[in-house]
Amino acid sequence: MSLGVEIEQAADVAVLQCSGRMVGTEALGLVIDAATRLSRLRVVVFDLSEVEMLDASGLGMLVSLHNWACANDTQIKVVNPSKLVREVLELTGLTSVLHVSSLQDLIEIFCGPDRAIENATRAVA
Repeated sequence: MSLGVEIEQAADVAVLQCSGRMVGTEALGLVIDAATRLSRLRVVVFDLSEVEMLDASGLGMLVSLHNWACANDTQIKVVNPSKLVREVLELTGLTSVLHVSSLQDLIEIFCGPDRAIENATRAVA
């Protein structure tokens, strides 16, 4: 399965739902182009829950996006990485660089901390 990316943007937050294999420079270039061409972003969220493979190119892409985000006053959040992706991020030490978020963190991004508990309860129910 190749890499699939669906993009949703609400105001200054973009969510990139990635699925498949984050491998190979050509496919990953598409992700970088998609993230960097979106305008006036405060947060870019990468939902990696459906990513089944992550190689060195994929790790390099995440680091490149992290560097781009730092230079552009934008936050990068990795949300719900699959077990394999989380293991690779931990083994390489990238969990200390990238913000790996939970569903709760994502709800706070969109709704603010005051309504996060209420919305998390509703999302789980």
